[in-house]
Amino acid sequence: MEAIEPVYGTATLLLIAAGAVALLLFLIMKVKLHAFVSLVLVSVVTAIAVGFPLADIPDVLMFGFADTIGSVALLVAFGVMLGRLLEVTGGAQVLADTLIGRFGAERAPLALGVAALLFGFPIFFDAGLVVFLPIILTVARRFGGSLLLYALPAAGAFAAMHAIVPPHPGPVAAAEVLGGNIGVTMLVGIPIAVLAWYAGSYLVSRFLGHRIHVDLPDVIFGEVNDGTKKDADGEALAARAPKFSTVLLLLFIPLVLISFDTITDTLASAKVIKGDEGWAAFLSLLGHTPVALMITVIVAIAVLGRPHTSMANVTKLVDGALGPICSIILITGAGGMFGGVLELSGIGAALSGSLSDLGMSLILQAFVIATLLRVAQGSATVALTTTSGLIAGSVADANLGDFHIALLVVAVAAGATVLSHVNDSGFWLVSRFFGMDEKTTLKTWTVMETTLGLAAFVIAAGLWVVV
Repeated sequence: MEAIEPVYGTATLLLIAAGAVALLLFLIMKVKLHAFVSLVLVSVVTAIAVGFPLADIPDVLMFGFADTIGSVALLVAFGVMLGRLLEVTGGAQVLADTLIGRFGAERAPLALGVAALLFGFPIFFDAGLVVFLPIILTVARRFGGSLLLYALPAAGAFAAMHAIVPPHPGPVAAAEVLGGNIGVTMLVGIPIAVLAWYAGSYLVSRFLGHRIHVDLPDVIFGEVNDGTKKDADGEALAARAPKFSTVLLLLFIPLVLISFDTITDTLASAKVIKGDEGWAAFLSLLGHTPVALMITVIVAIAVLGRPHTSMANVTKLVDGALGPICSIILITGAGGMFGGVLELSGIGAALSGSLSDLGMSLILQAFVIATLLRVAQGSATVALTTTSGLIAGSVADANLGDFHIALLVVAVAAGATVLSHVNDSGFWLVSRFFGMDEKTTLKTWTVMETTLGLAAFVIAAGLWVVV
């Protein structure tokens, strides 16, 4: 669907969006109405308030919901299947023990973050978080303390790589719109992403983790299996823990497969290959995140489950992991619905028109526009691509080199990262995966996303002035 022509001015649309967010928080935090019901209700009220024709409102609601749930449902389902197999068979414990043995107990959060940075290079944020979740929970279970100490460094690493570094689609699209070089954008983006993660995510997570306690959730993986738990037939669910090399191989399968898709997309965007060629299309299919995770789950069943128990027991095991995630999928989809209503309301177009000439330096203008669009309608992708289009003319007039365009891409990505809140489907995914209520998620995830984005912008702005 396309956005409607705004019925109201920018100020009125912003007031409607702010009122919708306030109403949503009131319903969830004060009235204690279920988040899914609250999100759908506020989405309907917002759609009416911004002036959508009543007959179009069902399609408007489905725009964001279907788009979000279509990607999240398969991803989360296959992800928790893999996670459950790794957790029950002891694979996650083996990987955690190896990481701790190499880095030490005190550096466990750092080890998780560094591993997530490496895995996050080709893997999207949500896919990486799903795959890493059993490892995060296993390490947190072993050492105790707040889950934030272990969860936020890894989640922040995936967020930093996804937002700033090609071949992820956001920075690739921004570089193309601004006329930059994707290779230079990658070379500039990687060190900035790593430094921004360390300052804005790792250090901040240590601060938050020592002040806010978040218990280990059991909604996804259930109770800890100590290896003695039996099924109805008396068979052990896990006869022995797999080798470290086996677990690492399983984690590398989605990493390699998904990289096929991201690399072929990047090469096609750079006109190096034709994206519709048979071999490229096949690699893209293998690298499509749900397909890659499905293949990984099948391999995990063959390697971890089937050698030690019957296929019926393996099926029962993975089936049991699906029930608890229904709420996560629905709430995340409803978060996408709310963000979709705001996106189609025309608030982005109205705000963009008002911000087109701010009289600021180009890099500050890029960050401010992306931040306001991110806060107003929730979607980081929309904020990133819209901002790039708005400043493209000024970038062309300035006749900038590839290095400075890469810094602008980082600034736009930084603005599109900050202040993740209730109109962002990623906010709900993190909230439910880590078992946090909305208030705690705002105090932790929203804060960390903001410090991560600010750190990236400060580094980029500093280089802009110096170089």
